[in-house]
Parts: sequence; C-alpha cells; structure tokens
Amino acid sequence: MSTVAVLSLKGGVGKTSVVLGLASAAARTGVRTLVVDLDPQCNATAALDPGPTTATLADVLATPRRSVLAAAITVSGWGDGVDVLVGAEETESLNDPDPGTRRLGRLAGALGERHRLVDHGDEPYGLVLLDCPPSLGRLTRSALVAADGALMVTEPALFAVSGVQRAAEAVAAERAGHNDRLHTIGVVVNRVKPRSKEHDFRVGELRSEFGDLLLDPVLPDRVAVQQAQGACAPIHRLRSAGARELAAAFDTLLGHTMKSCP
Repeated sequence: MSTVAVLSLKGGVGKTSVVLGLASAAARTGVRTLVVDLDPQCNATAALDPGPTTATLADVLATPRRSVLAAAITVSGWGDGVDVLVGAEETESLNDPDPGTRRLGRLAGALGERHRLVDHGDEPYGLVLLDCPPSLGRLTRSALVAADGALMVTEPALFAVSGVQRAAEAVAAERAGHNDRLHTIGVVVNRVKPRSKEHDFRVGELRSEFGDLLLDPVLPDRVAVQQAQGACAPIHRLRSAGARELAAAFDTLLGHTMKSCP
C-alpha cells in the first residue's frame, strides 16, 4: 500500500482537485484507493459523494481504534474502487499548531489498524491519498507522519516558489523528527493557462528552483475539473477534450507517484 500526502501551504491552488484526479486515474487502472479527507472544508468528501457513515475522521483522530476506523470509511459514489474516510468540519478544532508526538501519530496508528483489518479478510488498498488542509497544524503534520511520500501542489503565481519552499521544509522537518521513510515525490503545477507568458515564466521559475522535483506534465486550467466535481464523477468519465487532456495528465502523474512509493 502506498500512502501519499497531498499538500499545499497556500489555499486555492487546487490541491483537492489533484487528489480527485489521482483517485480517478487509480480507479481507471484498477488500483483500489482510499481518500482520507483531512481538510475541514470537506470538499473531497462532497465530490466523492460517499454513502452514510456513523463516524468521521474527527472520531478516528480522537479514538484511533479499529472499530471507529471501520465506521468512518465507506464506498464513494464513484463505485467500489474508491473508498472515503469521510471528513468533518469538527476536525478544525483538532488542528493544533503544536500537538505533540503522541497525537501526531494517531492517523498513522489508525491506518495501521486498517492493515490489521486486511489480515482479517478485508480487501487491501493499493493507494491511500491524504488530502491535507492548507495549513501546517496537526492535520497536515499527521498526514506527513503517516505517509510514504509527499506530493506538493502549487499554481504558477507570484508567490509560488516561497509556498512550495515552505511545504518542502515541512516535509523535511517531519522526516527528520517523526517519519524517516517520508520522501518528496515532487511538485505538481496546477491550473496552468496555455499561451500565458506569465504562467510560462512562473513555471520556468519553479523549474529553476526545484529541478527534477517539478513533475511533468503540468496540469492545464480546464473547466472540466469543475464539471466533474459538480457531477460527483471522476474526470476519466467525462468525454470533453479538456477532460481527456486532464485524464491523460493524471494517468502520467499516478504512474510517477506509484513508482516513487512502491
């Protein structure tokens, strides 16, 4: 099982859209996937249209027992290949800036309980995607403690480099302090407008700063993203030219992610 934290320390860059695109690509290729919605806005949960649960991520973080975890996970509206550990607005109250080592490890402990459920006959996941909030509190740090790899999302904007640098520093800090298996998968540039000289310049700036960590292809700015989320459908299910372009990009990004986190 590959566990990937998808993060950005700047809001509004389309981090959840990247999580959903990766989940869509995984479903298309038969990789059973769990999306863990750590963002109190719960956009991933809404877009995945899950069935009802008797618990949420907030309950799991408070009491990371096997029974609570099982009660917080349900199949998504996309079908049997994508499950959701559903988010809740209440997780915002748990997002302490300095939570301590014990509480930072609760998400990792809960996902470890999921491994034990597999031992009792549950089907394993090939990929776990941790959708982090755009802040560096307990929720994002818990994801980094639980993850094998970190995927950082940005957009081609003025403060893009500094935002990714702060995210990279956060990854390095958790690797040094709590999770020595954590590594940086790369930087995803999202919402790139074709034929925009400003965006071309910013992408070049990011490439100069991060080199091979900047992943290709960049993700184009396409209305198909909003259409897919509004329909609670995977991007691969849409048939427009923009959707097909994005689907191909997410297929490539998934391949890189899975290769980086075997």
